[in-house]
Parts: sequence; structure tokens; C-alpha cells
Amino acid sequence: MLIRTPAPHDPLPSEITPRSAYLNRRAALAGLGLAAASPLALAQPAPAGGGKLAKLPGARSAVPGAVVMDKPTSYADATSYNNFYEFGTDKADPAQYAHTLKTRPWTVSVEGECAKPGRYGIEDLLKLAPMEERLYRLRCVEGWSMVIPWEGYSLSELLKLAQPTSKAKYVEFTSLADKAQMPGVRSGVLDWPYVEGLRIDEAMHPLAMLVFGMYGEILPNQNGAPLRLALPWKYGFKSAKSIVKIRFTETEPRSSWTKAAQQEYGFYSNVNPNVPHPRWSQAAERRIGEDGLFAKKRPTLMFNGYEAQVGQLYAGMDLKRFY
Repeated sequence: MLIRTPAPHDPLPSEITPRSAYLNRRAALAGLGLAAASPLALAQPAPAGGGKLAKLPGARSAVPGAVVMDKPTSYADATSYNNFYEFGTDKADPAQYAHTLKTRPWTVSVEGECAKPGRYGIEDLLKLAPMEERLYRLRCVEGWSMVIPWEGYSLSELLKLAQPTSKAKYVEFTSLADKAQMPGVRSGVLDWPYVEGLRIDEAMHPLAMLVFGMYGEILPNQNGAPLRLALPWKYGFKSAKSIVKIRFTETEPRSSWTKAAQQEYGFYSNVNPNVPHPRWSQAAERRIGEDGLFAKKRPTLMFNGYEAQVGQLYAGMDLKRFY
């Protein structure tokens, strides 16, 4: 009898497991000594953080579209149901194993086609711009979604310091890949390190966010500590986690998932209900935390509901060809 082994990017059994099965996973490491303060209110009150990590509040963002009116996902769900393959392919693996990640000291190299390359410590990046709290939708290519209050600021604040040259057409992001800290890197599920990329105008868009925290606290390890991207109009795998290098390039970077399965994961990966994944539809989604497995799915929104803000970036493009 032939037994099919699921591919690593197939929806996993954990995706249809009741949420209660994931709520007793290992908590993230204790806070790292940042000053405590009370986060400001959002349009929808954000669920409280776990209370075990250092506080990292931000003022509500004034960027258009940065605060949606959706009900936020609970902190417990957002920190126990994750894709972070450096710690395993099961949704519960990151929360269970990411305690091994050491987030201090941490530096990010900015290089490539720019006039002022440099290396930045995480403490310097935390002070680079005022911290904002943004309530973003997150849509996973596997068909589920969340709404998360992120803490950080626009990615452009960092990129502008490097003064990209006229040759800089794209921005490439590289995540940490350390077998000693990340058990998933010992597997061949992807060609490590994890690499993602954006066109430079996408990277400079105000909604493209450099994230240092969530729910008024610093990022838990399983959510991409100590810094990650949040690109709310793209599928979640485009938002690189635990970033160690940012590089300006003249040619389109080859993203990890595009390299692994080009027919399934295009470079742009904008949320588009009209472009199905080769093995499942993208027309509807299941919001994590909404009434369990049998809850009615909600329609997927074009650009995840951010069409008014980002649609002009893709004017005239064939969005089925450039998926």
C-alpha cells in the first residue's frame, strides 16, 4: 500500500486540531529589561500580553490602514499556533522549542546597493524611531488568519539610513539559521538560511513594518524575536522572522519558498482570493479563535483588505501571472 508523506508546505494535522490542545505549551523566556509602561488603547482594545515578557508599548499609529477594526486574536492563540520552520514544521513546535533562541546580543547587517551600509545592534534599532502599535490582519497561505497588535515602526525608517542607490530595485531579508539554537535547521525542509524579498517600493511603503513586539510586550521567540517584518497585504511567509541581514539588490531575490516550490509560491505572494494555490482555494479563510473547527469561513479580501493602501503598487500588473 502506498502511503503519501505530506510535503512540508501542506496543511498539517495540527492545523485542524482544536485550539485548546495548544494552550499549555512552553512560555517564552522572561523579559530583557526594557522599561515597563502601559500600552495605549487601540480602536479595538488589544488582548493583554502574556505578562512574562518586557513591556514595549507604542502609540497608536497614524499610518492609513494601520489599525483595523477587527477583533484582535487572543495572545494565547497568537503565541501557540505559529509557522517558524527553524523550530519545526508543526504549528506547536515554535512555542515548544524556541526557548533555545538567544536574542541578545543581536546585530543586523544592512548592505548591498546603498551608499551607507552598516551594522546595527538591536538596542540601536529600538531607538531609531518612535514605537507604534498597529493592529494588522495576518493571512496565512494555508487558509487561516489572525489579527495581531504589533509594536514597531515602518521599515522605511531603517532603509532610508542606508541611502539606497539607483541600482537598488529590491530588498532581500535573511533570517538567522543556527543549528545549535534552531532544531528545524538541522532538517532539509528548506535550503537554509530563510530568505525573503520585496520590491523596493513595497519595502518603502508605510505599511511595511519592522516589528519588535506584540500585545504591548517584546516579541516572544516563537513569533520571530527579536525583530521581524509584518507585511499585512501579503501571505504570512513573506514576513521574515529573526532577521540578521538586509541587502539592497539590483535583481529579484530568490525567496526560500519560491526556490522550494516555484509553481506554488510566487515572489509577490499578495493575498488574492482569485488566485488559488495549486492544491487548495484561497477564496475563504478561517480566523483562528472563532468558534472552533466548524465555524463558517469568511471571504478572503483582496490584498487582505489593504487594497486602498497598496493597490497602486501593482497598477497594470497581471496579478495571476505575478502571484
